Amino acid sequence: MNRATLPGPVVSAGRSVIRGYGMGTAALRPGPDFLLIGAKRGGSTSMYYTLLEHPRVMPLFPNARLLPKNNHTKGVHYFDSHYDKGSAWYRSHFPASARRSGKVVGEGSPYYLFHPLAAERAGRDVPEARILLVLRDPIERAFSHYRERRRQNAEDLPSFEEALAAENDRLKGEEARIVSEPGYLSYAHEQQSYRAQGEYAPHLRRWMEHFPAERVHVVAAEEFYADPQTAVDGVARFLGLDPAPLPPSAVKVWNAAPSQELSPHTRQQLAEHYAPFNADLEELLGRTFPWTRP
Repeated sequence: MNRATLPGPVVSAGRSVIRGYGMGTAALRPGPDFLLIGAKRGGSTSMYYTLLEHPRVMPLFPNARLLPKNNHTKGVHYFDSHYDKGSAWYRSHFPASARRSGKVVGEGSPYYLFHPLAAERAGRDVPEARILLVLRDPIERAFSHYRERRRQNAEDLPSFEEALAAENDRLKGEEARIVSEPGYLSYAHEQQSYRAQGEYAPHLRRWMEHFPAERVHVVAAEEFYADPQTAVDGVARFLGLDPAPLPPSAVKVWNAAPSQELSPHTRQQLAEHYAPFNADLEELLGRTFPWTRP
């Protein structure tokens, strides 16, 4: 029987057995060599799957060949949503053969950047990991995030402008509750924070309190898509790998949505909102970004 046609209960049981095996062998498994922490709707999915084209980068366990799915799993969401499952559960996602084969393995969970506890948890549990980010023009990121929610019937407000107007009320008290109740999962904080998730500097600064600057690498999404080889070569060197040529079809734009125009007025409002955050980000990293250049 083709794996794609297996009954749901069979698939679920198989995954449970595989995860149980992974947890039982967790002591033999490495932690992540890198965490791709965001930004959501910023290009992290494309970056992750492009990195898997490198001969010394391994996918998570179990890989797609062991599961009835088309693609390898990208993220574990341990440091944001599943921290209560414990370190054995987390390590069960990493292939035991990575160390023996001299390869690296990592995971990409784009909510990590924005989650108020993820950086502290990761700094405590995997302090040797390298931190990778793909950041996109925050205006385009916010609009893309909203359109994704609408496309998935997960956002009731019919216009981006209405969602932006509602954002402060939706997020009020949510971060404080996440911090005070570590098991609390906030849909609004993760999925309706369209404007807030593009305020990159304070979120990244929180991570840099736990990981030194030399262990943090930021890629501009616009530069990645314009010149994938150069961007991925830089990431490879950051991970201690020799650059490797990408196959012509390596870079795919994942989760793309049909193009849609953002109103000039809303764009201008967001540009004014993000201006101080962009300046702070550039000062923090000592570099400019495509969306701030003339």
